[in-house]
Amino acid sequence: MKSAMRPVKPPRRLPPKKPSSTNQKDPVGVYCRVRPLSPPDQECCIEVINESLLQLHPPDGCKVNRNGEYKETQYSFKQVFGTQVTQNELFDVVSKPLVEDLIRAKNGLLFTYGVTGSGKTHTMTGSPGDGGLLPRCLSMIFNSIGNFQAKRYVFKPDEKNGMDVQNEVDALLERQKKEIQPQVIPRTPMSRQRMDPEFADMINIQEHCKVEDVDEDSVYSVFVSYIEIYNNYIYDLLEEIPLDPIKPKWNTPGRNADFIPPQSRILREDLNHNMYVAGCTEVEVKSTEEAFDVFWKGQKRRRIANTQLNRESSRSHSVFIIKLAQAPLDADGDNILQEREQITLSQLSLVDLAGSERTNRTKAEGNRLREAGNINQSLMTLRTCIEVLRENQLCGTNKMVPYRDSKLTHLFKNYFDGEGKVRMIVCVNPKADDYEESLQVMRFAEMTQEVEVARPVDKPICGLTPGRRYRNQAFKEELTRRLEDRGGPINGGDAEDQAVVEILIQSFPPLPSCELLDANDDQTLPKLIEVLEKRRRIRQMMAEEFNKNVCTFRAMLQDLNGVVTAKENFAQGKMTEKDKMIASQKSEIDRLDKKIKTLEYKIDILEKTTTIYEDEKRTMQQDLDNHQHKLQRQLSDKRRLEARLQGMMTDNAMKWEKECERRVAAKQIEMQNKLWVKDEKLKQLKAIVTETKSDKPERPPREKDREPRVPVRSVSPSPTALPAHPRHRRSRSAGTERWVDHKPPNSVETDTVMQPHVPKSIKVAVASEKALAKCDKYMLTHQQLASDGEIETKLIKGDVFKTRGGGQSVQFTDIETLRQQSPPSGGRKRRSSPSNQPPQAETTDSEWTDVETRCSVAVEMRAGSNLGPGYEHHAMSKRRRP
Repeated sequence: MKSAMRPVKPPRRLPPKKPSSTNQKDPVGVYCRVRPLSPPDQECCIEVINESLLQLHPPDGCKVNRNGEYKETQYSFKQVFGTQVTQNELFDVVSKPLVEDLIRAKNGLLFTYGVTGSGKTHTMTGSPGDGGLLPRCLSMIFNSIGNFQAKRYVFKPDEKNGMDVQNEVDALLERQKKEIQPQVIPRTPMSRQRMDPEFADMINIQEHCKVEDVDEDSVYSVFVSYIEIYNNYIYDLLEEIPLDPIKPKWNTPGRNADFIPPQSRILREDLNHNMYVAGCTEVEVKSTEEAFDVFWKGQKRRRIANTQLNRESSRSHSVFIIKLAQAPLDADGDNILQEREQITLSQLSLVDLAGSERTNRTKAEGNRLREAGNINQSLMTLRTCIEVLRENQLCGTNKMVPYRDSKLTHLFKNYFDGEGKVRMIVCVNPKADDYEESLQVMRFAEMTQEVEVARPVDKPICGLTPGRRYRNQAFKEELTRRLEDRGGPINGGDAEDQAVVEILIQSFPPLPSCELLDANDDQTLPKLIEVLEKRRRIRQMMAEEFNKNVCTFRAMLQDLNGVVTAKENFAQGKMTEKDKMIASQKSEIDRLDKKIKTLEYKIDILEKTTTIYEDEKRTMQQDLDNHQHKLQRQLSDKRRLEARLQGMMTDNAMKWEKECERRVAAKQIEMQNKLWVKDEKLKQLKAIVTETKSDKPERPPREKDREPRVPVRSVSPSPTALPAHPRHRRSRSAGTERWVDHKPPNSVETDTVMQPHVPKSIKVAVASEKALAKCDKYMLTHQQLASDGEIETKLIKGDVFKTRGGGQSVQFTDIETLRQQSPPSGGRKRRSSPSNQPPQAETTDSEWTDVETRCSVAVEMRAGSNLGPGYEHHAMSKRRRP
């Protein structure tokens, strides 16, 4: 029989404290798994050197380094698993220690990281016939706690990341209540025969894989939840929307217009400053099959899509949380200790990260492009957090880690702060196309290994005597054995009643011998009658005593019933008040929850608006910088143009100044020539007046004297000579080419004997495109007054070229100068040496030559020489009508 002593309560256990900075730290365990090539003949860029070293080879066509050679890099890990490794070997090394820590009330985090199509989901979930890490972890957990599990609803989540405990009677009532209510979540199969054939081959039941040193004086219960982080929003994959009898009985997008999208969840912080998903569904499971069935239902709702690189690419980060609740037994080792403070919670988070991808390879558009951007952004935030943690630990800084920039990092910030062990499996695809992405993954993995996480502290154990469970079982077995030895029933209640009956029978007087040997025997029957009378009297006395006790007990029960009724009424009144208070508090809590949700929604909107404004501000700042640079360039160009224009103005001013000086000098020479002509005329007039008559014929007046503005070469014949006839001199430029003879209309015709003549020429007064198109050469006649007052004629010659615009261009190459001189009166001979002889008033015949010699003087020069400027003339093309 059980002892009636009241069990002694164990001392109240304080909540676990955060690990201090003096605790020991362990680096993040990073493992690498290489996926086999598919097809095998594909180019490979990854080579496994040994169990902890891996080398990357740049593929053909990849950029080389500065030395012109391919750069091969090596990366070290805690352990490298090659292409031939099995799921069981990977589980024994990576996941088995995490399950052992889970049974010992320590948290753990395991996530797979890598490029899309590198085998992350296969590593976590597995394939038919070869289960992954998740089903193996579930199998090991239930193999370890199978005999120590609590009944359903003994542990009850409080929706605040905590757990309540209730007795078996309340749990039984709740089970019956759940069975009566319509099932929102269908009951999971409880036997292998009812397992879903889709995942039946993926569950590997390994009886030998279990934790040996499990606390036998505790009871355990497993709760699982499954969430996904999609576009930086958290969704519950186990959420079941209640069926509405009015609306259609399905909730599938695309099949009906009444599709109800899942509601996103929010992150909250509990009393122990741990992050959790508020309102997330937690399902209590009792077997590996039941837990994996829940996982498989959520897996079907996970968002996947077909891309260019992966046929079933995960578009979200999935998190499968295994929560283990354990509580100690009471001092008798029979029932659970009803102390909330004694409940210990530990959880193992298995994270399947979505693969990073480049849109130029996946050709993503629309929603796929938005999903890829959010995936890469969350992975970049994870990398930034790791970098800041590493910098704080190596450099001793105290920078704030940006956990809140992403839901993924915000959910698991406690693990990096020392709430559990963190391990990462880097999955890589050795094909050459993923070389650049694999290189970035390796660099991140190498950096992650340098981050140290505080080692979680051991949870304090209950202060009760160990071995209570087995002592209670041994006591029950011994009691049952003794009752069986005495022939009584096995069950406890009937055995007690039988023992009481045996004690009463032993208290009766013994019966005498009832054997009659003779018919005249008068002693045996009286003795038997006397004993039976005694037994009857004893029985009557016991019946009277029993009835008296019954009446007394009935009166006591009635009194007790009255007291209990009064207490129940009082308790009912108190419960009513408490219910009202609880209802008001719940309404207040609901109001505050709605307010919190509204504020969080506003905060999210403000954060998004702030991000948009910051992006717009950054864009406008870049535009402003570009405009400023453009204005600065325009200002510098304007300054250079102003300097250039200033130089051109200075050059033009100097040029016109020189031109003015030249024109003034030419005007002065012209006036001097006019004065000289007048002096000559006066001298001739004086000579005519004073000259004596002689046999010489009079020299006719000079043509220059008659017409001073048009000096021409003409000489009047003497009485002894015939008059000179004009002759044409063939120009040195005359040849087989055809010329344009451009002679302006204001040209003065000279009366010299020798005239320039160019055959095959077209004479024009104004240069035209039509004339230039027919000829190869061009000649311009230019006349000006020489320094001696005579007319100087220049023949400017050039070549005609066709331009790209369809016009004609003239490039001047030669200048031919023609000059005429007026001989002095009295003879036709030229002075032999005019520079050496002094001027005389009267001239003789020896000073002049004949007219033909005097009129054949011509000077020809090249363009650009010191004798005169070069000329260039462009004929204007005709403007075409549009």
